[in-house]
Amino acid sequence: MQSLNVSEFRERLLTLIESLPPEGILVTKRGKPVAQVLPVKKPGKGLIGAMANRFEIRGDIFSTGEAWDAER
Repeated sequence: MQSLNVSEFRERLLTLIESLPPEGILVTKRGKPVAQVLPVKKPGKGLIGAMANRFEIRGDIFSTGEAWDAER
């Protein structure tokens, strides 16, 4: 993780924000950590539709494979 002191961070803020590393930046003051700047996590795929076109359904998915008569 990249570490910068407060004054360096202030000077380079605009360029740092545009190319923020995934692990973020540690901001220090007099050698002690005071803040950590992290990129916002991008929303990933939700569960719905995530497995689309990844497998194939063969046959009748509502059948148990057993023939039965409800009247018996």
